[in-house]
Amino acid sequence: MKKLAVVAFGGNALLRGDQKGTIDEQEANVYETCTHLVPLIRQGFDIVIGHGNGPQVGNVLLQHEAGEKLYGIPAQPIDFCVAETQGSIGYMIEQQLRNVLIKENLERDILTIITEVIVDKNDPAFKNPTKPVGPFYTKEQADKMAAESGAIFQEDPRGRGWRKVVASPQPLKINNVKSIEKLARDGQIIIAVGGGGIPVFWVEPDKLQGIDAVIDKDLASSLLAVEIKADMFFILTDVPKAYINYRKPDEKALDRISVSEAKRYLEEGHFANGSMAPKIKACIYFCEHGGKEAVITMASELGKPDAGTVIYAE
Repeated sequence: MKKLAVVAFGGNALLRGDQKGTIDEQEANVYETCTHLVPLIRQGFDIVIGHGNGPQVGNVLLQHEAGEKLYGIPAQPIDFCVAETQGSIGYMIEQQLRNVLIKENLERDILTIITEVIVDKNDPAFKNPTKPVGPFYTKEQADKMAAESGAIFQEDPRGRGWRKVVASPQPLKINNVKSIEKLARDGQIIIAVGGGGIPVFWVEPDKLQGIDAVIDKDLASSLLAVEIKADMFFILTDVPKAYINYRKPDEKALDRISVSEAKRYLEEGHFANGSMAPKIKACIYFCEHGGKEAVITMASELGKPDAGTVIYAE
């Protein structure tokens, strides 16, 4: 049996902080990220791709709000906007990865699966929004928008500005996971749980309904990796490794740590919510539920020896 890897694309794989978000910018970013999957494919991995949508879903929400204000077109809820970005981002990844594979003389089918993820409507996250979406603002802009709309804004832990935050409940179950695993193990490259998945809950015992939230893509990808019994779990971000004492004089890159060490660093507050903390939690979950190793790194490091921060099961 071939090895199976889940690779979670970070937001920077699609849109960089200093970019406007044009289609040309996003396609170039996606193409570059996809080139770094080639070493994994050549090493014999079947691949399932998860991806973030924080910048994109925030922008789509703004587009809906502007359409309602200017033209009377009803704005749609967050779960609908997550579904929109699953389709649009999946399209970009499919196309650019296919371009990469053609250049590398590799042949794979690439399929995007619009994925619902079940959450608990009583999750405490709905009372404590932490998931950043959309563009960065100055403090003055954020305060003005908060006063006008009632939205909640938080400062970026890396000092890039202020962003709107929304609820980010825990993913509980991924729909169609058996089909995702079968297609992946048959050799297709699958794109799933985009943006963390479309958040839905059981409004009645036999009726699903969407809910306003954005599920963390790392936690959803980790759950997916567990449910499809992946051999490896990779989280791609814009730093080569995770750090303790980040941006302090005694900053230290983490090379290889156990689950116990990861938990200790997490409890000591080394990893910020909305940034590295969900990535560490996702790796811990994978390793505690059957996975052997999870890796946090930059896309350019994929396939290299000693790449990234490796968290391993004990």
